[in-house]
Amino acid sequence: MSRTLRLDPILIQAVIAGSLSFAHLHDIAAGAGQDGWKAWAYPISVDLLLVAAWRRMRALHAAKQAARAAWTWFIIALAASLGANVATAGLLDMHRVPAVLRILVAGWPAVAFLGGTLLAHTPQAATPAPAPAPVDELPAPVAPPAQPAPVTTDRAPAPVPELPPAAPAPAPPASPAVTVPAALVAHARKLADAHHTTTGHPIDTDTLCARLGVPPALADAIAAQLA
Repeated sequence: MSRTLRLDPILIQAVIAGSLSFAHLHDIAAGAGQDGWKAWAYPISVDLLLVAAWRRMRALHAAKQAARAAWTWFIIALAASLGANVATAGLLDMHRVPAVLRILVAGWPAVAFLGGTLLAHTPQAATPAPAPAPVDELPAPVAPPAQPAPVTTDRAPAPVPELPPAAPAPAPPASPAVTVPAALVAHARKLADAHHTTTGHPIDTDTLCARLGVPPALADAIAAQLA
């Protein structure tokens, strides 16, 4: 499949303008005494410095960095090119070039070399590293679910058949008095109040013994002080 060659008007315009500027720079260099290949090297040097400064400016702007040095060399190269175009418009006798212009043309290689070197070796600022992501806060501790209160029923107890009265059992020997600490009594009172609030019944000795983890004799003594 054949491809049609399309000419870009902007590209054509750039080639024409570049050729004219190239020729004007050559004529200025030749009129200032730079003959032969040296006269052709001057326009190449000016155009290369102009392009290098422009590319450097674009790179610095893309990196969000200052481009003052690149702008300086771009203006210098643009002034050299524009000055040559204006000087060859009949304002200057190319056979009698002023001494100042000869000095500028002779000193241009050193200026262009310095500008190209600085543009090529100017270090770029390091890109700052991204800040670390914030660490999520630890979740608040979840309270354990409250235990449901025991369900009590109001059913009446089943009737117990009456048994014949048994012979009275002999009285157990009197046990020595048990001393209960006041702190233990206060703790037992809190447990008894909580049990009464939850069930609606006073706490019995067996439950008190299980809650406190004490012997039955000590539980009886505590229950006696709670009564």
